[in-house]
Amino acid sequence: MLINGTKIAFIGTGVMGASMARHLMHAGAQVTVYNRTKAKAEALIAEGAQWAETIPEAVRGKTVIFTMVGYPADVEAVYLGPEGILDHAPMGAILVDHTTSDPALAVQIAQAAAQKSMKALDAPVSGGDIGAKNATLTIMVGGDKTAFDEVMPFFEAMGKKIVLQGGPGAGQHTKMANQIAIAGSLTGAVEAIRYAEAAGLDPVRVLESIGGGSAQSWQLVNMVPRMLNGDFEPGFYAKHFLKDLRIALDNAKKMKLRLPLLELAEQFFAKASAGGFGEKGTQILYHLYKNGMI
Repeated sequence: MLINGTKIAFIGTGVMGASMARHLMHAGAQVTVYNRTKAKAEALIAEGAQWAETIPEAVRGKTVIFTMVGYPADVEAVYLGPEGILDHAPMGAILVDHTTSDPALAVQIAQAAAQKSMKALDAPVSGGDIGAKNATLTIMVGGDKTAFDEVMPFFEAMGKKIVLQGGPGAGQHTKMANQIAIAGSLTGAVEAIRYAEAAGLDPVRVLESIGGGSAQSWQLVNMVPRMLNGDFEPGFYAKHFLKDLRIALDNAKKMKLRLPLLELAEQFFAKASAGGFGEKGTQILYHLYKNGMI
């Protein structure tokens, strides 16, 4: 499927969604946007995106529909609610949910879409605000291979590593594995820097040494400078990371799998949320450690 001239909808133009929609516009798609808060879409509208007042208006007549919302409850409402996508999108439309959500819900949406002659892909992403802005996202996809192949040019406009992991829900399960890995590397990065500070070292200089060796991680290289600069604004919301960790825990329990590190990370981000830091980025974990909140 060619991007240029294709009529698409993008629902959810927040920290990540706005950049993703912008890349599709630059690739030539005719983009209609909808967001609960219009202010978050103003920049896109100024650049040429069409605004829709409702989801039905946004999806009517569109070939591909992308969503990037907050929580599984939002995904359920956007797709399955009375004013949702499945009741108003045209037959043959391909529905792509980039939200990190519950694998079981992805399966439910795919089945409901098939009953209405549509195809649905669950395609959560990794790379944060930096990856979204630079079109270097990793996109983990579950669903029909034919639909995946058709949408690949759109994925390539937004990301660099795009892999079909399996059937419906497989993208979400892959994202859970991703979030578990991030939980470990983020916590390790924070503890490494706190150790360096306690030892009287210059953490910036320490980062020069360990950031390029065997300890290197995306979290260490990209998040530690933000932490040290006191920048806790969200590239990815702490509240959304907590949501993801809880989805992963719920699914691990269903699989009778015990993951102690995941359990610990969930406790840390539950404290962040309880402390009023849910709207901050995941690097807020450093603030919690530094101020004796963990």
